[in-house]
Amino acid sequence: MSAYPTGLPIGAGWVPVAATEPVIFPYDGSEIGVAPVGDTALASAAVDAAVAVRAQVAALPSRTRREILLGVRDALAGSRTDFESLLVLESGKPLVDCRTEVARTIVTLEAAAEEVARLHGETVPLDLLPSGDGLIGFWTRKPIGVVVGIAGFNYPLLLAAHKIAPAIAAGCPVVCKPAPQTPLATLWLVHLFREALLAAGAPAAAVQLVTGDAAVGSALVTDPRVGAVSFTGSAAVGHQIARAAAPRKVVLELGSNAALVVAADADLDAAVGAVLRGGYYASGQACISVQRVLVDASVAADFVALLTSRLSEVVVGDPRDARTRVSALIDPKSTSRVLSWVSEAAAAGASVIGGGQAGRSVEPTVLVGTADGVSAWDEEIFGPVVSVRTFASLPAAWKAVNSSRYGLHAAVFTRSLATAFEAIETLEVGGVIVNEVPGFRSDTMPYGGVKDSGIGREGPRFAIEELTVTRMAVIRPAV
Repeated sequence: MSAYPTGLPIGAGWVPVAATEPVIFPYDGSEIGVAPVGDTALASAAVDAAVAVRAQVAALPSRTRREILLGVRDALAGSRTDFESLLVLESGKPLVDCRTEVARTIVTLEAAAEEVARLHGETVPLDLLPSGDGLIGFWTRKPIGVVVGIAGFNYPLLLAAHKIAPAIAAGCPVVCKPAPQTPLATLWLVHLFREALLAAGAPAAAVQLVTGDAAVGSALVTDPRVGAVSFTGSAAVGHQIARAAAPRKVVLELGSNAALVVAADADLDAAVGAVLRGGYYASGQACISVQRVLVDASVAADFVALLTSRLSEVVVGDPRDARTRVSALIDPKSTSRVLSWVSEAAAAGASVIGGGQAGRSVEPTVLVGTADGVSAWDEEIFGPVVSVRTFASLPAAWKAVNSSRYGLHAAVFTRSLATAFEAIETLEVGGVIVNEVPGFRSDTMPYGGVKDSGIGREGPRFAIEELTVTRMAVIRPAV
């Protein structure tokens, strides 16, 4: 890539690194670029630089923070197709999903810019007790300090934007760490941020990036000078980060095994279409893709027959082809794991529809009758595999959804308003989606989970609240 300098964006410039590693196109294993590799010393240097500019970034006027975010939005929009092509190559995700990722990133940047003007406090009535008579009280929001943002490989550009943009909007310097497999688009995004910062008279060190292994991540999240850590990734790693970062603030967007409930009165064509769209987009590598489908027993045979007849609609192939919906997973290890989980489910009694391997890709798979205690049902499969089960009553369906240790999004298909509201009130998840895929996400809504799916909320408005702290002012005008 020649879109940005070599090395790593640390401090005021780009720092040379001793090591590099190839970035691999998951579809065919070819090398598509070379990425700089950081280390713990560079991680510490990035935090040093962030601390040094913390006061300056916190003092940036609202108009300047807004100008920076809109500048990055415009620059990204101007290189839209180049970003889409790069994302396909480094993530292996189908072009259609990469186009969506870039479009959502642009919306996220714009939404963060709009939220700058809404960052304010309120007055407080202090005279509810006699001791407050004559006092004036109000609170404001102040930046939490240095933010560390760690993103996953599946949506590297969008996830990085959800870390960086709210931090800048809140007045916080941010150090980003991308996934080792997908650093290139994030490096380019950080370059655009630093150019916008300098153009606005702000320090480039307000946005930095360090690559590297788990030791680099540990050095960042355990640094006592960090105010908050925002992480998107697996539950296991997220839990480790929460323990390591304590007592610093953490925002964790972790995994899930999203459920879709099909009630007896559902539009089966729409529900099947949702499974085909929602179970296999991004090759199933999305934390809110459809994984568990619970179908009322009275319509289950028709549902499975329809799903089986339409499974061939999901095109498997080269991710650069706009028709492709499923392609290679991020690496061969992930492919082997997904296939082993399908075999485990089959050995435990599940019927397998579709499936198999085409080159480096796992073909769209449906498991019917997946048992409890099987990874494909209990855990996050992160591949193009959907499990279908039946239920005898809605309370039984809600119980099955809630029995998971995860709780990010769930969906219900029904024509009944009563059923829809029962789901909203009963399901223990961060979002309930009615008559649409559980993978629906507007980047301006509060997004996050419960239980092992994480803590805190993303979406610019809500992330900015996570990255600020209230400061109370109590004034006695006359003494």
